[in-house]
Amino acid sequence: MATLNIVNKSPFEKRSLDQCLARINEGDALLLIEDATVVAASGTAYTEQLTSAGKSGALYVLQPDLEARGFADKPLVDGFNAVDYKGFVALAAEYDRVHSWL
Repeated sequence: MATLNIVNKSPFEKRSLDQCLARINEGDALLLIEDATVVAASGTAYTEQLTSAGKSGALYVLQPDLEARGFADKPLVDGFNAVDYKGFVALAAEYDRVHSWL
């Protein structure tokens, strides 16, 4: 059973992303929303970890949240796909489980 893992907090403020990445399984997906979207931009301290996670599962970032934080024009970490709100809903319906990391 594949899980859509949603992280909304910046990893520079909370450890939610670290905890998620340590427990994510093959075939799972990661969706970054709200303040977590900042690490989808290439060149952060998380680029290597996220690139590695993308080799075993899908990576997504919510485009409107990237735009709201001024990162829309930044190159994304390899493997990330930007989705809109409709794409967010489609992902939630596609996966067997949805887990929000608080």
